[in-house]
Amino acid sequence: MRIETCYFCSRPCYPSVLGTGPTDATKTGTDNAQFKMKRNPRKLKWTKAFRKSAGKEMVVDSTLTFAARRNVPVKYNRDEVAKTLAGMKRIEEVRLKREREFYKKRMAGNKERQKEADRKLVAEYDHLLPKMRATERAALEAENGEVDELPLEREKSKVFGKMKERRRVLVDGGVEDEMDMD
Repeated sequence: MRIETCYFCSRPCYPSVLGTGPTDATKTGTDNAQFKMKRNPRKLKWTKAFRKSAGKEMVVDSTLTFAARRNVPVKYNRDEVAKTLAGMKRIEEVRLKREREFYKKRMAGNKERQKEADRKLVAEYDHLLPKMRATERAALEAENGEVDELPLEREKSKVFGKMKERRRVLVDGGVEDEMDMD
C-alpha cells in the first residue's frame, strides 16, 4: 500500500477502501474542500505549511530529509536492515532532542516578557488600584510619624440568614459590631 503525503496539509494520505476514488488525509474531506475553495495552506493554522512559515516547525534539519521516501523497489540485506533500524532509532533521538532545544529557544524569555507586560499594565492603570484612606493615613502618622503608601485591605461585612447584626472586620484585625437597619 502506497502512503503519500497530502498536497494541502502534508499529512500521510491513505488510499480509499476499494483502492479507487479520491484520497484524502482527513476522513471528513476538509483538505479537498479547502483546496477547491482555493484557500492558501500557509494561512490555515492547522497545516504544516503554516507552521513552517510561522517559524513554529523545524524547517532546516537534516534528520527531516531522512523521512522522505522514494518509490523505488530495493533488495534487502538482513545486516543492512538491522543497521538501518538502529540508525533510525538514533536519528529519532537526535530529532527529538533538536525539537526540544528548538522549543526552548523559541520560548526563552517568555516569562520575563510577560512580567514586563504585567508591570507596564499595573503602571498604566495605577489610578484604579485602591490606596490608603486619608483618615487611616492621618491616624498612622499620628502614631508613627511617617507612613508609606500601603494598599487598602477591604472591609468585610456579612449578614447570615435572619441575623440583624453585622460584624465589620477592620483593617488592623479588630471586629466592630453595627446594627442592620431594615
